[in-house]
Amino acid sequence: MSKKVLILIGDAVESLEIYYPYYRCLEEGFDPVIAATEVKKIHTVVHDFTNWETYTEKPGYLIDAHIAFEDVNPEEYDGLFIPGGRSPEHIRMNDHVPNIVSHFFETNKPIASVCHGSLVLTTVPEHIKGREMTAYIACKPEVQAAGGTYMDEMLHEDGNLVSGHAWPDLPGVMKMFIEQLKG
Repeated sequence: MSKKVLILIGDAVESLEIYYPYYRCLEEGFDPVIAATEVKKIHTVVHDFTNWETYTEKPGYLIDAHIAFEDVNPEEYDGLFIPGGRSPEHIRMNDHVPNIVSHFFETNKPIASVCHGSLVLTTVPEHIKGREMTAYIACKPEVQAAGGTYMDEMLHEDGNLVSGHAWPDLPGVMKMFIEQLKG
């Protein structure tokens, strides 16, 4: 039976951070399921580093959400992937998201977070307190405020939690995440 991977997104998810893991999971024979506030087409964005003090943002491709957060039964999934972009800012406010994320920590299932995906993890400070993780540098204050230890690294693995700084780190994040899924 193939592994099921839950991916939590919303509008303004970073294009590479949803498409890369989604297709990588398909290549491995996994069943990636995209969850959002509702079943709909999700607008992605392209973040790039073009000689600004921060990243720029342009519209990206559309991608379909398969299931609404309220309909997710996290027990049906073997792993959790949380992309970045701006979607974590608003999906973390959804009442169902903290319970979904908590399940993966409580059952020690693989979790991967990239870039601003760490903002979703800060909704469950009881699970990230004392944990080490990396994220986009602008998320460092939130990680620390939630009790996590921010690691100034491009990739980091702490038990079942794999984290990456930004989209250029996706190959390493996916390699670690897939290794954990395969056990």
